[in-house]
Amino acid sequence: MGPRVAGWIAGGGVTAVLLGAAGWGMLHAASTSPNSLLGKAAPNISIAALDGSELRLSSLKGTPVVVNFWASWCVPCRQEAPVLNAAAREYAGRVQFVGVDIQDSDSAARSYQAEVQSPYPVGPAGAGSHRDWRVTAPPETFFVNRQGVIISKIIGPVDRGRLEVYLSQLGA
Repeated sequence: MGPRVAGWIAGGGVTAVLLGAAGWGMLHAASTSPNSLLGKAAPNISIAALDGSELRLSSLKGTPVVVNFWASWCVPCRQEAPVLNAAAREYAGRVQFVGVDIQDSDSAARSYQAEVQSPYPVGPAGAGSHRDWRVTAPPETFFVNRQGVIISKIIGPVDRGRLEVYLSQLGA
Protein backbone atom coordinates (compact mmCIF):
# COMPACT_ATOMS: atom_id res chain seq x y z
CA MET A 1 0.00 0.00 0.00
CA GLY A 2 1.41 3.37 -1.01
CA PRO A 3 1.67 6.47 1.18
CA ARG A 4 -1.17 8.08 -0.73
CA VAL A 5 -3.62 5.26 0.07
CA ALA A 6 -2.52 5.16 3.72
CA GLY A 7 -3.18 8.92 3.97
CA TRP A 8 -6.71 8.49 2.58
CA ILE A 9 -7.42 5.65 4.99
CA ALA A 10 -6.12 7.66 7.98
CA GLY A 11 -8.13 10.74 6.91
CA GLY A 12 -11.26 8.64 6.49
CA GLY A 13 -10.77 7.10 9.93
CA VAL A 14 -10.39 10.50 11.59
CA THR A 15 -13.47 11.79 9.77
CA ALA A 16 -15.50 8.77 10.89
CA VAL A 17 -14.45 9.25 14.52
CA LEU A 18 -15.33 12.97 14.43
CA LEU A 19 -18.73 12.34 12.83
CA GLY A 20 -19.45 9.56 15.33
CA ALA A 21 -18.53 11.78 18.27
CA ALA A 22 -20.66 14.64 16.96
CA GLY A 23 -23.63 12.32 16.46
CA TRP A 24 -23.27 10.84 19.94
CA GLY A 25 -23.04 14.36 21.42
CA MET A 26 -26.25 15.43 19.69
CA LEU A 27 -28.13 12.37 20.92
CA HIS A 28 -26.76 12.54 24.49
CA ALA A 29 -26.70 16.27 25.21
CA ALA A 30 -26.13 17.25 28.84
CA SER A 31 -29.33 18.54 30.49
CA THR A 32 -27.67 20.65 33.18
CA SER A 33 -24.22 21.81 34.01
CA PRO A 34 -22.61 19.44 36.52
CA ASN A 35 -21.14 22.52 38.22
CA SER A 36 -24.51 24.17 38.83
CA LEU A 37 -25.41 25.00 42.43
CA LEU A 38 -29.11 25.33 41.59
CA GLY A 39 -31.18 23.06 43.81
CA LYS A 40 -28.30 22.60 46.25
CA ALA A 41 -27.62 24.01 49.69
CA ALA A 42 -25.99 27.42 49.52
CA PRO A 43 -22.32 27.32 50.49
CA ASN A 44 -21.81 28.99 53.83
CA ILE A 45 -20.11 32.33 53.69
CA SER A 46 -19.63 35.10 56.20
CA ILE A 47 -19.51 38.75 55.29
CA ALA A 48 -17.07 41.07 57.05
CA ALA A 49 -19.45 43.99 56.58
CA LEU A 50 -17.95 47.39 55.95
CA ASP A 51 -19.83 48.74 58.99
CA GLY A 52 -17.74 46.46 61.23
CA SER A 53 -20.34 43.77 61.82
CA GLU A 54 -20.15 40.19 60.65
CA LEU A 55 -22.97 38.24 59.02
CA ARG A 56 -23.01 34.49 58.50
CA LEU A 57 -25.31 33.21 55.77
CA SER A 58 -26.08 30.17 57.93
CA SER A 59 -27.62 32.50 60.54
CA LEU A 60 -30.27 33.52 58.00
CA LYS A 61 -31.82 30.07 57.56
CA GLY A 62 -35.58 30.49 57.65
CA THR A 63 -35.35 33.79 55.76
CA PRO A 64 -35.22 34.16 51.96
CA VAL A 65 -31.87 35.67 50.95
CA VAL A 66 -30.55 37.47 47.88
CA VAL A 67 -26.76 37.17 47.67
CA ASN A 68 -25.15 39.60 45.24
CA PHE A 69 -21.47 39.32 44.33
CA TRP A 70 -20.08 42.74 43.27
CA ALA A 71 -16.91 44.79 42.89
CA SER A 72 -16.19 48.53 42.84
CA TRP A 73 -14.55 48.33 39.41
CA CYS A 74 -17.51 46.49 37.88
CA VAL A 75 -19.55 48.80 35.60
CA PRO A 76 -22.64 46.51 35.50
CA CYS A 77 -22.53 46.40 39.34
CA ARG A 78 -22.95 50.17 39.37
CA GLN A 79 -25.88 49.85 36.94
CA GLU A 80 -27.71 47.33 39.10
CA ALA A 81 -27.05 48.97 42.48
CA PRO A 82 -30.14 51.26 42.42
CA VAL A 83 -32.39 48.30 41.52
CA LEU A 84 -31.00 46.14 44.34
CA ASN A 85 -31.16 49.01 46.84
CA ALA A 86 -34.80 49.79 45.99
CA ALA A 87 -35.79 46.12 46.25
CA ALA A 88 -33.94 45.72 49.56
CA ARG A 89 -35.88 48.64 51.00
CA GLU A 90 -39.19 47.39 49.60
CA TYR A 91 -38.70 43.82 50.85
CA ALA A 92 -37.14 44.73 54.20
CA GLY A 93 -38.29 42.28 56.87
CA ARG A 94 -39.32 39.70 54.25
CA VAL A 95 -36.09 39.10 52.28
CA GLN A 96 -32.51 39.65 53.45
CA PHE A 97 -30.15 41.11 50.87
CA VAL A 98 -26.39 40.53 51.24
CA GLY A 99 -23.60 41.98 49.11
CA VAL A 100 -20.30 40.13 48.83
CA ASP A 101 -17.41 42.25 47.56
CA ILE A 102 -14.91 40.29 45.48
CA GLN A 103 -11.47 41.05 44.06
CA ASP A 104 -11.39 44.55 45.56
CA SER A 105 -9.33 46.63 47.94
CA ASP A 106 -10.90 47.82 51.19
CA SER A 107 -10.56 51.49 50.23
CA ALA A 108 -12.13 50.93 46.78
CA ALA A 109 -15.04 49.01 48.31
CA ARG A 110 -15.64 51.73 50.90
CA SER A 111 -15.51 54.47 48.28
CA TYR A 112 -17.97 52.57 46.07
CA GLN A 113 -20.37 52.00 48.97
CA ALA A 114 -20.16 55.69 49.93
CA GLU A 115 -21.57 56.36 46.45
CA VAL A 116 -24.22 53.63 46.15
CA GLN A 117 -25.16 53.38 49.87
CA SER A 118 -26.53 49.84 49.91
CA PRO A 119 -29.11 49.49 52.71
CA TYR A 120 -28.03 45.92 53.48
CA PRO A 121 -24.84 44.25 54.76
CA VAL A 122 -22.00 44.49 52.24
CA GLY A 123 -18.33 43.60 52.45
CA PRO A 124 -15.75 41.00 51.56
CA ALA A 125 -16.07 37.37 52.55
CA GLY A 126 -14.59 36.73 55.98
CA ALA A 127 -15.01 32.96 55.68
CA GLY A 128 -15.86 31.18 52.47
CA SER A 129 -15.29 32.64 49.04
CA HIS A 130 -16.96 33.60 45.79
CA ARG A 131 -15.20 30.53 44.39
CA ASP A 132 -17.37 28.32 46.63
CA TRP A 133 -20.35 29.80 44.78
CA ARG A 134 -18.60 29.27 41.42
CA VAL A 135 -18.72 32.98 40.68
CA THR A 136 -16.38 33.83 37.84
CA ALA A 137 -17.00 37.58 37.46
CA PRO A 138 -19.31 40.10 39.07
CA PRO A 139 -22.13 40.76 39.13
CA GLU A 140 -23.78 37.46 39.93
CA THR A 141 -26.88 37.26 42.10
CA PHE A 142 -28.22 34.16 43.86
CA PHE A 143 -31.66 33.57 45.35
CA VAL A 144 -31.67 31.32 48.42
CA ASN A 145 -34.96 30.01 49.82
CA ARG A 146 -35.95 29.67 53.49
CA GLN A 147 -34.42 26.18 53.61
CA GLY A 148 -31.03 27.51 52.48
CA VAL A 149 -31.27 26.09 48.94
CA ILE A 150 -30.25 28.10 45.87
CA ILE A 151 -33.32 28.25 43.65
CA SER A 152 -32.15 30.65 40.95
CA LYS A 153 -29.29 32.82 39.77
CA ILE A 154 -28.75 35.83 37.54
CA ILE A 155 -25.43 36.28 35.78
CA GLY A 156 -24.87 39.91 34.90
CA PRO A 157 -26.73 42.97 36.12
CA VAL A 158 -30.22 42.53 37.54
CA ASP A 159 -33.10 44.60 36.27
CA ARG A 160 -36.34 45.29 38.12
CA GLY A 161 -38.44 42.88 36.02
CA ARG A 162 -36.21 39.84 36.45
CA LEU A 163 -35.62 40.68 40.10
CA GLU A 164 -39.38 40.68 40.75
CA VAL A 165 -39.77 37.28 39.08
CA TYR A 166 -37.00 35.72 41.16
CA LEU A 167 -38.21 37.35 44.39
CA SER A 168 -41.67 35.90 43.75
CA GLN A 169 -40.06 32.45 43.49
CA LEU A 170 -38.74 33.03 47.02
CA GLY A 171 -42.31 33.60 48.18
CA ALA A 172 -41.56 37.23 49.03
